[in-house]
Amino acid sequence: MKNTLTTFEKRRFIEIAEGFSKAHILVIGDFILDQFVWGNVSRISPEAPVPVVDVKRESFMPGGSLNVANNIRSLQGVAYPCGVVGRDLFGRMLLKAIRQQGIDTGGIIYDSSRPTTVKTRVIAHSQQMVRFDREKTEDISSENLTQILKFVRQRIRSMDVVILEDYGKGVMQPFLLREVVKLAKKFGKPVLVDPKEKHFNYYRGVTCITPNRKEAFGGYERTIGPWEKPPSLEQVGWNLMKKLKLASVLITLGEDGMALFEKGHKITQIPTAAREVYDVSGAGDTVIATLALSLAAGAKMQEAAKMANLAAGIVVGKLGTATITPEELEEAIRKV
Repeated sequence: MKNTLTTFEKRRFIEIAEGFSKAHILVIGDFILDQFVWGNVSRISPEAPVPVVDVKRESFMPGGSLNVANNIRSLQGVAYPCGVVGRDLFGRMLLKAIRQQGIDTGGIIYDSSRPTTVKTRVIAHSQQMVRFDREKTEDISSENLTQILKFVRQRIRSMDVVILEDYGKGVMQPFLLREVVKLAKKFGKPVLVDPKEKHFNYYRGVTCITPNRKEAFGGYERTIGPWEKPPSLEQVGWNLMKKLKLASVLITLGEDGMALFEKGHKITQIPTAAREVYDVSGAGDTVIATLALSLAAGAKMQEAAKMANLAAGIVVGKLGTATITPEELEEAIRKV
């Protein structure tokens, strides 16, 4: 199945993309600082059979839910991230990076009892060699939850879409999800969730979840129960929708594209738009950011999913936690 658009669809998609600059997106979730150590490998260590990386440079990027906010910013939308960082060096670095990118910092909550989550990736010759994490994954405090909800109540009226970005670092808790979904429904705002496999039961009543294949099948087993024989993709999608009372489920399938399950519609299979795949790090962040921006710009869910698929096809061709620009997205629309 080819991933092609009609002339009308291309015009429509460009029109949607042009509306991104008017979109205001609330992004709630786990804040992460992504550290990249870049170098070359020319020998094996005499101490152990491992490669020796000759480090050439380091770089830092906002990660986790902040990468979603950065994707929104890169596509000319306005993001309002809300989450927790530690009162430490990495927290200050993260705040500096956000400010440099012109992202709103009003939703940043400091907690001196928690370290800022840092993911360090060592990359040599365009290949990730190893990753190590520094983090505390226990639930954030009730005081932090209260501060997040205060920020949500202050901003939600002026938001177009709410994103809940669950990296399993302590922000997403049942109480927070219930309160955010309640507020969003009160003001008619769609709620999109980038889920964590073990938390699927938290997401009851949201507009859409965007798991990858592994997360969808794992979430199905945790939510629906263990199976006697593996279910089909269709069974997973429709049953998650029914069990969690969702309006839609968008399952990303890597080289097989995406599958959209939507209330009142047949399943929509969307072939991959990727030409070359270098790095899938952060691709899910690009998907949910583009999905949210498209919905905010007036797209229907099927249109928004196809836009997100095009964006993902661009970002996987880049190395590291990357973003895309409106120009790149428009070029991809015209070429499809």
